[in-house]
Amino acid sequence: MNPGIRQRLIEVSERFEELERLLSEPEVIGDRQRFQACSREYGELEPVIRVWRQHQAADRAVTEARDLLEENDAELRKMAREEIQRAEEEQKKLQNELQVLLLPKDPNDERSIFLEIRAGTGGQEAALFAGDLLRMYTRYAEQLGWAVEIMSAQYGEAGGYREIIARIAGRGAYSRLKFEAGTHRVQRVPATESQGRIHTSACTVAILPEVNEIDAVDINTKDLRIDTFRSSGAGGQHVNTTDSAIRITHLPTGIVVECQDERSQHKNKARALSLLSARLLEAEVEQQRSQQAADRKLQVGSGDRSERIRTYNFPQGRVTDHRIGLTLYHLDSILEGALDELIEPLQLAHQSELLAAMGNY
Repeated sequence: MNPGIRQRLIEVSERFEELERLLSEPEVIGDRQRFQACSREYGELEPVIRVWRQHQAADRAVTEARDLLEENDAELRKMAREEIQRAEEEQKKLQNELQVLLLPKDPNDERSIFLEIRAGTGGQEAALFAGDLLRMYTRYAEQLGWAVEIMSAQYGEAGGYREIIARIAGRGAYSRLKFEAGTHRVQRVPATESQGRIHTSACTVAILPEVNEIDAVDINTKDLRIDTFRSSGAGGQHVNTTDSAIRITHLPTGIVVECQDERSQHKNKARALSLLSARLLEAEVEQQRSQQAADRKLQVGSGDRSERIRTYNFPQGRVTDHRIGLTLYHLDSILEGALDELIEPLQLAHQSELLAAMGNY
């Protein structure tokens, strides 16, 4: 095992034992905030300790079996060699698990998200594709028991959306969907195409982690222009007859957010401020990410056809993720929310990149 990893595991073990002691102390139990913090950290370290102890048991098994190789009994030596092989295979498997468990955690992984889909190149067909993407993510969220709230929408002339912003509320939403950020390209024959020619269109997808109050960007109310307007649906049909929808403009950056889902102006304002805070925080983080090559794939492009992370080819029933060279031939089920076959390989690829950066491979 890499000496650096072994040292890190020793430090984690010491901290785990310290947390066990703290969680039994009356003064910690009586301090709700501290008790919760210690319990949360204990829960995060427990999987690492469990696998580390299994690895240590495999270490002992190898040592004991090697001692038996000195015996005169040939059958005993044969059994020892078999045990060494089994234990060393177990060691390798557990070591790989430990490397992944020790990777730095993304602090946003457990958060809910704001999903933003915008039609890019392709006009009406791009707007229709934006609708397909929204349906795909909605179905995926439903499978996991996450709630989806539409915050604002700009409808396409022939259906779909020129822009749609939704909140997906569920533990771990960001960890599952963060790699969906980027330009998605579709290749298909539009319903309006009389010659049967395949058209290429594109949409951009942005995934923003919802900001907790403790992490929220400090927003000066003097920097905000808040406008109210009447919520409306497709074709101009009014959702309600009061000016309950909210549009907030952050004057220093020019960022504009809207929320028109709730009938309550107060709730719409709270949702819009939450989205604004998420965008401002993302802008700050993006400045830091811009110098890190490992994160460039997460950037959202202009929506041009040439900038794409994934292509959905309808004539061939094919989906290709260009970042990892993965191609699947069941487009229909993916559009119905079967996204794990794309998400999990992306997560594994990201883990491999982090491990390589750590010098563990």
